[in-house]
Amino acid sequence: MRATAVSLCGVAALVTGLVAAAPSAAGADARSAPRTAHTPHPLSWKKCATKDHPKLQCASLKVPLDHDHPHGEKITLALSRIQHTAKTYQGPLLVNPGGPGGSGLSMAGFVARTLPKKVAAGYDVIGFDPRGVGRSKPALTCRPGHSKPVRPATVPYTHALERANLDRARAFAKACASKYAHVLPFIDTVSAAKDLDVIRAALGAEKINYFGYSYGTYLGAVYARLFPDRVRRMALDSVVDPHNVWYDANLAQDFAFDARHKAFLAWVAKHHKKYRLGTDPAKVEAKWYAMRAALAKKPAGKKVGAAELEDTFVPGGYFDGYWPLLAEAFAAYANGKDGRSGKGGRDTAPLVKAYERLGAVDAAGDNSYSVYTAVGCRDAGWPRDWEQWRRDHWQVHAKAPFMTWNNAWYNAPCAFWPVRSLHPVDVTNTSVPPVLLFQATDDAATPYEGAITMHRKLRGSSLVVEQGGGNHGITLSGNACLDRHLATYLTNGKVPHSGGEVDAVCKPLPQPKPKSSARGSAEQGAAASASGTGVSGSGAELHGLLGSRG
Repeated sequence: MRATAVSLCGVAALVTGLVAAAPSAAGADARSAPRTAHTPHPLSWKKCATKDHPKLQCASLKVPLDHDHPHGEKITLALSRIQHTAKTYQGPLLVNPGGPGGSGLSMAGFVARTLPKKVAAGYDVIGFDPRGVGRSKPALTCRPGHSKPVRPATVPYTHALERANLDRARAFAKACASKYAHVLPFIDTVSAAKDLDVIRAALGAEKINYFGYSYGTYLGAVYARLFPDRVRRMALDSVVDPHNVWYDANLAQDFAFDARHKAFLAWVAKHHKKYRLGTDPAKVEAKWYAMRAALAKKPAGKKVGAAELEDTFVPGGYFDGYWPLLAEAFAAYANGKDGRSGKGGRDTAPLVKAYERLGAVDAAGDNSYSVYTAVGCRDAGWPRDWEQWRRDHWQVHAKAPFMTWNNAWYNAPCAFWPVRSLHPVDVTNTSVPPVLLFQATDDAATPYEGAITMHRKLRGSSLVVEQGGGNHGITLSGNACLDRHLATYLTNGKVPHSGGEVDAVCKPLPQPKPKSSARGSAEQGAAASASGTGVSGSGAELHGLLGSRG
């Protein structure tokens, strides 16, 4: 990568051309990547205890902005730690919640507390905010308030709507270019993977153990490709398809989320006695799209338009524990205040509350979205011709209308990104120790095929499947079968092997049940200490850490 800062000559540079960056190891064969080129200072850990994590410690670490020039400008990573307590020390276990853009500082406490005590006691569980994220410096915030409600409706049925959404995407890319021109060429997965090796060196470890969710699976696979001899154990949960980074991955998500949304609507129909929205899933679906159309004309509580409605229901595709909350909000709006659809006015209060608990995560996540965009746009190529986006997304929308255009606009700044894209890393690996993969068959955020692809690319890996499961992030969420495989692996490195495509199968957790008023009130109280979503339990806490976009 370039040793000097990349500059932009005014806004015109962004509009008319791309800021060129020199080829990096990310675009070449990853096997040529150099080892860590400098020795970091030992970490100075300080107490940073919280109510939930009284033994948490924190530290900071300087890493090169450009790993190809290790003695140049430095940036700072924020780290957290729960120390081991067992006599037999297994080494550091680095944990990552995904994103890209997810803060990992709280993950250390969560993983250390949720793993079986004997397993966690053997590790120093290390959380970290990747470059650009959270408490790391600089922390990217390109355009504060970018997702503030009420946004234009996402489905561009008119030229005016398309222009409004395109203007937002361009404005975001311009803001990033203006504020972070010299940083953006180095906000990418390969740079983040090299940061992991600096963390390893600062911890004084010859090898690391790694546990990542969602995007964290790709980060881990890239690290393993760059530094296969530095990996001791690696567990990857909800696996990114390394062939589809990132444009095609999002198109695949659109189909998968549509199917997951239909599963939610079928669940609502199954519980007609509770929600009174009908017993036919197709008719329930029609009512949901009627709600979206109505909110496009008249937002609820001046907060929830059509775009915000999608933001609110997308998390239901990640975690079915949100379904009762979402169904209650849907029913209250669709059925009206007197319990009869269209009579007595709309009851919008539950919908606004659901948005504040689930959908507003995107609106408030200026930093995480900035890093999500910076990494995604830099990592791999995106169409620069908007005509291709329009054509592809209308084709997908015809079959999967739930979030196709919401997802398009979420990623649209990449069409105007000020830094050239790299080539994705080929994560094929024949040198890394056995990697343990976990995947639900009906996961929407990282569809099942991606886990099969990763399994084939990592020789000797083992794939544990939650058959019929639809949640994203499935270990440490209450499924004892999955957690036994994880605990065994972290204890002794053993993985199941069947000789087939799948090495072990676990049954999914049962779908949630509608809440009674009393039960719902009690669970919402418990949730305040978990994730703030109105849902309790380890699954809710994990999905609070993973965020709405994983």
